Amino acid sequence: MEQVDCVVVGAGVVGLAVARALALQGREVWVLEAEGAIGTGTSARNSEVIHAGLYYPQGSLKARLCVAGRDLLYAYCAERGVPHRRCGKLIVATAPEQQAQLEAVVAAARANGVNDLQPLSAAQARALEPALHCTGAVLSPSTGIIDSHAFMLALQGDLEHAGGLVALHTRVQSVEVDADGLCVRTADGTALHTRLLVNSAGLAAPALARSIAGLPPAHVPRAYYAKGNYFSLAGRCPFRRLIYPVPERAGLGVHLTIDLAGQAKFGPDVQWVGDPQDLQVDPARGEGFYAQIRRYWPGLPDAALVPGYAGMRPKLQAPGEDARDFLIQGPADHGVPGLVNLFGIESPGLTSSLAIGTQVAALVQGSAG
Repeated sequence: MEQVDCVVVGAGVVGLAVARALALQGREVWVLEAEGAIGTGTSARNSEVIHAGLYYPQGSLKARLCVAGRDLLYAYCAERGVPHRRCGKLIVATAPEQQAQLEAVVAAARANGVNDLQPLSAAQARALEPALHCTGAVLSPSTGIIDSHAFMLALQGDLEHAGGLVALHTRVQSVEVDADGLCVRTADGTALHTRLLVNSAGLAAPALARSIAGLPPAHVPRAYYAKGNYFSLAGRCPFRRLIYPVPERAGLGVHLTIDLAGQAKFGPDVQWVGDPQDLQVDPARGEGFYAQIRRYWPGLPDAALVPGYAGMRPKLQAPGEDARDFLIQGPADHGVPGLVNLFGIESPGLTSSLAIGTQVAALVQGSAG
């Protein structure tokens, strides 16, 4: 049985960032990825937004890691030449009764250390984006967009330069805890022994944790799946910034984002599903998008929305429940030496990824190598 210092399961953006952080500590790191390429799951099906850290409860992991990760990410992109743009976004109220929600966004952001928000009147917002309709807005200049795949390729390059590797087509079948660490068996029969295992399997993280013989089941949360559908805009987009309605209970509403090529898309909505592989976009859902978008862009033409793609949020709460925080679960939480589980890493996971890597590396300092 081959001995490997550290094994990370999952080559999404968070798994790669964690693996990079561990490799930069001088550890031997293998990343095991079930699919044939990096970043094919949640990491490939999102808005590619660099979030500023506005909405999350004060002191939560989402708040702390988003704000720290945002700064790390902008610096990393500049250093590595990863395509990105600090384009800014407008959070908009479209009715007077939503003004209190805008004020709550500003207050939450300040509590999280985000102090660059700029409240705007309707006239000031329209001066920035003439096609916009709103009763008031908040400008977030620290929000941006990124080429997430280029970012993941850069993380993989850093990992490999530090001596690590990514093994594709390598699905983990089972994990057993023993006196010296963990034995990882893959679907092709390969057996690896490691002193540190990081479960960064995204949507499959709870299922993988349930397969770990020796991990008490009480420490494995139930998985819920919130599908987010996106529709692309056929035609030219009149906006230069991202446009977000005031937040909804389960997500951030049907917002407008622009990619680095200038293509506009709308979404995601929130569709609770039972199957994480349910990624087909129902064209009929677009009918509901028109009414929501026209609250802030009345000029949206008829028949301008084209089904795009869907992503899947790995939720830890059931429909109707309050949002749960990231769950970074180490040996002090579950009692298994050398095991770290990452659960519920949804948005702002992309923005937070480098900070999550730093946190996991600090959490396991001295436990392997």
